[in-house]
Amino acid sequence: MHKAVVDIHAACSYDSTQMYVCRECEQPLNQATELCPYCGADLTGQPLEDLVSPKKKRSIAKIAVIWGLLIASLWAIVWFVLPPRPGTSKSEAEKSALAALSELRGELTSYSAAVGSYPSSLETLGAAARSAAQSAKNAGYEIQYTPAPASDDGRIKNFTVLARPGNYGYRNFYLDDAGVIRSTKENRPATAQDAEMH
Repeated sequence: MHKAVVDIHAACSYDSTQMYVCRECEQPLNQATELCPYCGADLTGQPLEDLVSPKKKRSIAKIAVIWGLLIASLWAIVWFVLPPRPGTSKSEAEKSALAALSELRGELTSYSAAVGSYPSSLETLGAAARSAAQSAKNAGYEIQYTPAPASDDGRIKNFTVLARPGNYGYRNFYLDDAGVIRSTKENRPATAQDAEMH
């Protein structure tokens, strides 16, 4: 009988998804083991089906949790990697930039009339200029003020203001001391040679 059990074990094909275990201590065993090396139980009379532990199945809930964590991780990566996009449309963003330039034009003109010179930075103009620049920034535009070098008498007589979009395809705007706003659809800063806004 001893030889018959060994032959049964030898005749069985090995299935890597199934594991053989002792019926007493439930420790993993070699397929041809006759005595359990852990508890000493005699395994020669035991049917082969009793030695095979059932394949563990993953529950649907566990799979759903794993997929949920994977998707959440990917979403978090995308959230931090991609730049934020303004919630405004192209036309609304351009209108905000134009409104900011108009506001700055008024502030610069008032300052020049009062002092006789343009300021060395927009900070000098105060809260109204900061608010206009912030409004443009919220719409995806960066305001760049560049005063001309001071003349011999120390006065700044010219300036340029650029409104540069953060999004491709939006118009670039230009304003100078002549008070005319110009724009271009090309992906470059607008200049005094670009078309005048009407």
